[in-house]
Amino acid sequence: MNLRQLEFFVTLAQTEHMTQAAKESNTSQPNISHAMTMLEQEIGVTLFEKKGRNIQLTRHGRIFYEYVSPALAEIEKGQRKLQEMVDPDSGEIQFGFIFTMGANLAPKLTQSFHQKGHQKINFEFQQGNSNQIIQMLLDDRIDIGICSKVSNDSELIYQILTQEEMVVVVPLAHPLAKYDSISLQETTNYPYVCYSKQSGLRPYLDQQIKSLKLELEIVCELEEDHSVLGFVGQNYGIAIMPNIPSISSFPVKKLTITDDLDDRNIYLAVKKNNLEIPVLKKFYDFCLENTNKKWD
Repeated sequence: MNLRQLEFFVTLAQTEHMTQAAKESNTSQPNISHAMTMLEQEIGVTLFEKKGRNIQLTRHGRIFYEYVSPALAEIEKGQRKLQEMVDPDSGEIQFGFIFTMGANLAPKLTQSFHQKGHQKINFEFQQGNSNQIIQMLLDDRIDIGICSKVSNDSELIYQILTQEEMVVVVPLAHPLAKYDSISLQETTNYPYVCYSKQSGLRPYLDQQIKSLKLELEIVCELEEDHSVLGFVGQNYGIAIMPNIPSISSFPVKKLTITDDLDDRNIYLAVKKNNLEIPVLKKFYDFCLENTNKKWD
């Protein structure tokens, strides 16, 4: 059984006429007839029966057609997908990014990319924490991602894309809300809302707290930025988090951190072999060339 036989089978099933099937398949009638004979011998059942001047599917043929027809359609979709991917001026990119990048950087990059003359390249988006983004890359569910570097997998390439400024957020009625800036040492008497261990931000925060020799009382752990802001706004505690635009939408006060923290790097990650795909390499280079390293 080969692909050509299956294509002949579907065409003959749809036309119900040997001559018409041969014409649509750009081949001869004997070729169609021979291919169907070989296919029926291999499967062990009769697929077609004559009905006057036409040919129609048998019961077994109808069952077989229900599986073969959608399978061939999927193969054709796969062929078109690959053809689009090797064309640097068209195709589709599966783009994943951590939650904080969805408010600013990710939409700016894709919009600017389209404005630079790449309107025929489409995007599908996925969001998650850094561990989820990396797993999606490894599973080929996305082509490129923006995330923290929480894995040193040899299949992946990481390039620093930007840096996030970290701030302290406190409830509006909190004693610390009277300040505009603060050292983290001055916050240790208050309970903290913190990112969960599944978050790519958590290892970075743990390292900063350790290097400053601080001890924090963590009363709540959450994965996503807006949940952190929501809990802070409801007086669960204070939090250290990226300086994202949506902070202003919550009942919290943002304080600048006066400590000298390590850079909070955000990376562009991609599978090494995916950079051989022209459309993806074009977007990858564009991202690195058109992103300011410092968070704005």
